Amino acid sequence: MSDFLKRTVFHDWHVAHNGRMVEFGGWDMPVQYSTIVEEHNAVRNKAGLFDIAHMGRLEFTGPEACRFLDWILTNDVTKLEVGQVRYSLVTNEQGGVLDDVLVYRFPNRYMLVVNASNREKIVSWITQHLGGFDVRFKDLTLTHAMLAIQGPLATRVMAALDCGVADSLGYYSVTDSEVLDEPAVVSRTGYTGEDGFEIIVANEIAGSLWHRVVEAGEPIGLQAAGLGCRDTLRLEAAMPLYGHELNEDTDPITAGLNFAVKLKAADFIGRSALRTVQLIGRKKTRIGIELTGRRIAREGAAILSGGSTIGEVTSGTFSPTLEKPIGMAYVENDFAKIGTPLEVDIRGKREAATVVALPFYKRATT
Repeated sequence: MSDFLKRTVFHDWHVAHNGRMVEFGGWDMPVQYSTIVEEHNAVRNKAGLFDIAHMGRLEFTGPEACRFLDWILTNDVTKLEVGQVRYSLVTNEQGGVLDDVLVYRFPNRYMLVVNASNREKIVSWITQHLGGFDVRFKDLTLTHAMLAIQGPLATRVMAALDCGVADSLGYYSVTDSEVLDEPAVVSRTGYTGEDGFEIIVANEIAGSLWHRVVEAGEPIGLQAAGLGCRDTLRLEAAMPLYGHELNEDTDPITAGLNFAVKLKAADFIGRSALRTVQLIGRKKTRIGIELTGRRIAREGAAILSGGSTIGEVTSGTFSPTLEKPIGMAYVENDFAKIGTPLEVDIRGKREAATVVALPFYKRATT
């Protein structure tokens, strides 16, 4: 099957280093190299290296690039300063989420980073709505690569690359830089709950960059990390994942992402529907749960209270950091209070659970 999947420029390295390859969003990607727990702990305690070249990268130029993005995104692009990164969502007319994205602002252009599984859908959506705007966009996904260095020692790895931004780049910021004497885009965001950097370079130098990062990170214990621990890390940080907490039948307000919705600013696709949700009130709430036993509540498991089904698990795992099963779910509003006892139906057996605050894990900051 992998012969029909797209491959990143790092694919041969993954295979050569025992990466277990799986299909993800139309790409052949490594889910793990050693164990998910080992890679997870490396990111939490030292640093991990991720191939994220499968994620879509769309570049926008032209005098109305800002106005166009402000129309298709839920967050306020007009307030984005040069060098800032902002989380946002693309919604349809009914307010359902088409994707959650990051928008970067540069002096003369903007960039969207979109989920791999949604790239073609978002490209089609953009094309449908370009009319009337003086804007041009280019899909850089197949010509450029992207990698991420995540963890408390990420700055030490970046410093060894001599790109000059490890200390000066603030969180949720981006800049044009140079890596290996070649143009690069360097951002500081992350999807793991840890500090981290992302680097975008042309495919031609991506392999050399990967090897340089591995070499620079070896003395401090950096490990290559796959999709498996990327999921456990983001779940501990309570970050929603498209296809689980987010989809076209779920709106951002119900998902608890009000901070990324500019209802009082300019108009955007889906605004009217989202204003109605805000006015009427959401019918369910995204919550965190901890289970009493050791069994894992997987996606789709029913959540019960007093014998009635009141919700459904959207993501679940055994947390390597907390050493207990955790999950996110949507439940009826009356059952969302922290401390509420619930039950989860795991393959026909009910397991005790408790509503807990999100995120499950938050890194210490100085």
